[in-house]
Amino acid sequence: MFSLHEGSGLLLLLLLAGLQITAEARGAPPCSPGFSEDLYTVVVPDITEKGWPLFTVKFVSCGRGGLVRFECSNPSDFRIEDDGVVYAARTLQRSPAPASPLLIKAVDATTQQQWVTQVKMMPPTQVQEFAVPPVMSKNLKEIVFPSQNADSTLKRIKRDWVIPPINVPENSRGPFPQELVRIRSDHDKNRSLRYSVTGPGADQPPTGIFTIDPISGELSVNKPLDREHIPSFHLRAHAVDLNGNQVENPIDIVINVIDMNDNRPEFTHQIWNGTVPEGSKPGTFVMTVTSIDKDDPKTANGMLRYKILSQNPESPSSNMFTINNKTGGIITVAAGLDREKVPQYTLIIQATDMEGNPMYGLSNTATAVIRVTDINDNPPEFTAEMFFGEVPENAVNVIVANLTVTDKDQPNTPAWNAVYKITGGDPTGRFSVPTDPTTNEGLVTVVKPIDYEISRTYVLTVEARNEVPLARGIHSPRQSTATVSIRVTDVNESPYFDPNPKLLKLEEGLMPESTLTTFTAQDPDRYMQQTIRYSKLFDPAKWLRIDPNTGRITTIAILDRESPFVKNSLYNATFLATDNDEKSPASGTGTLQIYLLDINDNAPKVFPHEAEVCEKPEPNAINITALDEDLNHNAGPFAFELAHRPLDVKRNWTITRISGDYAQISLKIGFLESGIYEVPIIITDSGNLPMSNTSFLRIKVCQCDINGDCTDQQHIMAAGLGTGAIISILLCIIILLILVLMFVVWMKRRDKERQAKQLLIDPEDDVRDNILKYDEEGGGEEDQDYDLSQLQQPDTLEPDAIKPVGIRRLDERPLHPEPQYPMRSAAPHPGDIGDFINEGLKAADNDPTAPPYDSLLVFDYEGSGSTAGSLSSLNSSSSGGDQDYDYLNDWGPRFRKLADMYGGSDD
Repeated sequence: MFSLHEGSGLLLLLLLAGLQITAEARGAPPCSPGFSEDLYTVVVPDITEKGWPLFTVKFVSCGRGGLVRFECSNPSDFRIEDDGVVYAARTLQRSPAPASPLLIKAVDATTQQQWVTQVKMMPPTQVQEFAVPPVMSKNLKEIVFPSQNADSTLKRIKRDWVIPPINVPENSRGPFPQELVRIRSDHDKNRSLRYSVTGPGADQPPTGIFTIDPISGELSVNKPLDREHIPSFHLRAHAVDLNGNQVENPIDIVINVIDMNDNRPEFTHQIWNGTVPEGSKPGTFVMTVTSIDKDDPKTANGMLRYKILSQNPESPSSNMFTINNKTGGIITVAAGLDREKVPQYTLIIQATDMEGNPMYGLSNTATAVIRVTDINDNPPEFTAEMFFGEVPENAVNVIVANLTVTDKDQPNTPAWNAVYKITGGDPTGRFSVPTDPTTNEGLVTVVKPIDYEISRTYVLTVEARNEVPLARGIHSPRQSTATVSIRVTDVNESPYFDPNPKLLKLEEGLMPESTLTTFTAQDPDRYMQQTIRYSKLFDPAKWLRIDPNTGRITTIAILDRESPFVKNSLYNATFLATDNDEKSPASGTGTLQIYLLDINDNAPKVFPHEAEVCEKPEPNAINITALDEDLNHNAGPFAFELAHRPLDVKRNWTITRISGDYAQISLKIGFLESGIYEVPIIITDSGNLPMSNTSFLRIKVCQCDINGDCTDQQHIMAAGLGTGAIISILLCIIILLILVLMFVVWMKRRDKERQAKQLLIDPEDDVRDNILKYDEEGGGEEDQDYDLSQLQQPDTLEPDAIKPVGIRRLDERPLHPEPQYPMRSAAPHPGDIGDFINEGLKAADNDPTAPPYDSLLVFDYEGSGSTAGSLSSLNSSSSGGDQDYDYLNDWGPRFRKLADMYGGSDD
C-alpha cells in the first residue's frame, strides 16, 4: 500500500482534518473491553516521514492496564505503541492503487482474549494550514476532546478522534508568544475547566517552548524553533475541573517543525586531492567531492547541485574536466593530459542547495587538486652515440665506463628508472651494465678476467629501457641504443706452473742428490721478453733443492715416509717462480706433491711395554702384540719368540702365538718370586725383506688375590712418573727442607736473643712490684703539700673531706664503698705473707669497683695513732736494731735484698 519515498521536491505542508466521530449506541453493558470503533477512517498525507504519528486507536481496557498489547497487520510500515498511537515505521509514499484496511489487534496477555479493529486510510481532501502567522485568538483552529459519558466511561461509538499533526515553520520571527491552536472540551459549557499540556518542550526539557492558557486552552509557542535541533514535539493535552478531577482523557498533540533553508552546504573537506593518469581518454573517472546540508534532504532546502567554477591552468583547454551536478563525481571530458606539460590542475567546485537555484539557493566552494600521474610515454635516450672505456687485463669488478641517459618521465619511478642490456659484442659474458640507483647511469663493469693476449679491444652494443614497458603506441627511438668501445691494457702477469700441483710417486729411502723432476713455469706475457727464476718457498722437512734457472729438483736428504711431515704418504713442497720485470716483478707458486711408496725399513716393537702377572701360574697369561710404522704389507703377521739370552728367560717364561698379530706370554714354572723382570722378545715382520727386533717387556710379578689382581701397592717405575716429573718433585722437597731449616735457625736465634735480654737483668734487682719512677722530680716532703690523711683508714675521713666528682685526678682511685680487705697482724709470721697477698689479690679481683687500669691498691691498714708525723721520721738504722730479720731469707729472692740489709752480720 505504501512504498519508500525516493523522489525529490518540496514536502507539502499538510494539515490533516480531524475524524468525524459518529457515535452509534449499541446498548452494550457498561465497561465492556474492546476498541471504541469497529472501523476507523483516518486521513494520511501522501508522504509520511519515518517516526511521524499518524493516528490513535482507543481501547477500553476496563482496568486491565498494561496487560493488553497491540499488534498490526503491516509491521514493516506501521508501529503501534502501548498507548494506541500508530507511527510510520519508515518513510512512506502513498501508492495510487486502492489500499486494503489495516488490521489492529489487541491481545490480553493473561487470558489471551483478542479484539480486532480496522483502519481505513484515506488521502487528504483538502490542505489545512495550522502553522500560520499570528492571528486573533478567535480565528484559531480548535481541537475538541472526544465526547464521554458523565461517569468517564467512553461510549461505544463507530468513530473516534484522530488528531492530525500541527506544522510550525522553524526560525519564525514572532511576535511571541504565537498562538497555534485552541484546545476545548464540550464540558466547559456547564462548568469551569483548566487546561494543561505535558511532554518535552512543555514541562520536560527543553521546557518553556510551549505554553497553554489554562482557561482559554490556547496553545502557544514562545520562541523560534530549530528543525535541525528538534524536528518534532510530542505533547499531551489535559482538561480538569477546578477540583483537579480529570474530565477528559488526555489527547496527543504532535507538532512538526517545518524546515526552512537556513543552512549553507558544507564540504566535508576544503581541499580534495585526486589523481588521473596522463593520456587518459575522455570519460575517465577522477574523484568524487561531497557536501552536506543540514536542512531537510527531502526538501529543496537540502537538495544540492555541484558545478566547476574555474580550472587552472586552462591548458590544453579550459574544460578538461566536468562534474556530475548531483553526485559530485569528476571525470575528464577532453584528451591531451600530459604530465610533462601540465603536472597538476586546480578546480574550484561550488555546491548550491535549492536544487542549484542561483537566486534562492545557498552555496559554498571547495578546491579540488588533481595531480596528473606519470605513465611510461617517454623512453630513455643516451646522451651520446659512442662511449669509451679502458681496463687493465685480469681486472674484475672494475667500472669501465658510465653511460648517461635522459628520460622526461617522473624521476625515481618505474617509468624513469633505466635498465641496461648488452645486445652485442660480448659473447663470453665478461661485462655487465648495472644501474646506478642515484644517477640512473649505466655502469659498464668487468665481471670476468680479460686477457690482453687474447683480445685487446671490445666493442659493446648497449640498449636502455625502463622498468615498465612503454605505453601503448610508444616505440623506442634510435637514441635508446649506444656503442661502448673498451680498450684492454697489458699488465705484467704472474708466471704459472702447469700442472699445478704436480704429483710424483717415489719409493722412500731415496738417497740425497737424487734428481726427482723438473718443475717449470710459463710466462703468460707473450709480448714481453722476460726470464723466470725459481726458488723454494715451503719445504718443511728440508729434503729438496731446486735449480734457480732450470727448475730441476734434487734431494738433499733421505725421503722417509714415516716422517711427521708426511701425511697419508704424501709430502707437499711449494716453489716460487718470479719474472725479471723491472717495474713490478710478478711471481707465481707451484706445489710439488711426492707420494712416497713404503719399503720395509722399520722393525716391529712389542706392545704393551709393561705388564703384571701373579707369582703362581694361574692366572698368569699376558696378551701382547707388535707395532710397526710400515704399511700392512711390510708389517704383520708377526713372528714372536723368546731370546736365548739370558738362560733363565726360557726357563721361567713361555710364549704362544694366538694369531698373526697377537701372542701370549706366561709363566713356565709353578712359582716365581715377586719382582720386576725384563723379558726379551724377538719379533719379525712379514716384509719382502723381513726385519727383526728384540724388544724388552717389563713384567711385574706380584702376589695376587682370588680375582688375579695384585695385592701390593708397588708399581713399576716406568709406569710411574717420568724423569722430568721426578726431578721436579725432588726440587720441591729440597726447597721445602731448606725452608724448614731456615725456620729452625731463626727460632733458635730468637731464643738466644731472649735469653741474652734476661741475662742483662740482675735476678736480685728483678723486683717486679717496685714503684716505677716516671721522671717526676721534686723537693722533700716539706716542700710539697701532701694530704697525708689519705694514708689513713678511709672510714675515719670526714664526709666533707671527700672531693666532689669531676675535680679528682685521673690517676686517683675512685671513691666507692671499700671492699673488706684482710687485716694483717702487727707481727705476722713469715709464712703468712704469701697467704696475705693472695687473699688481697683475690679480694681485688672480686671488687666490682676496681678500675680497669693499674692504680694503687690498699693491701694493708696499719692502724691509727702513729706518733710519726711524716714518713721522714722513720729511722731504719736505729728502729730495727733489736729486730730479727733473718726470716726474710725464707720469703724468696724478692726479699733477699732486705734480708742482706737488715739481717745477718753487721756488714
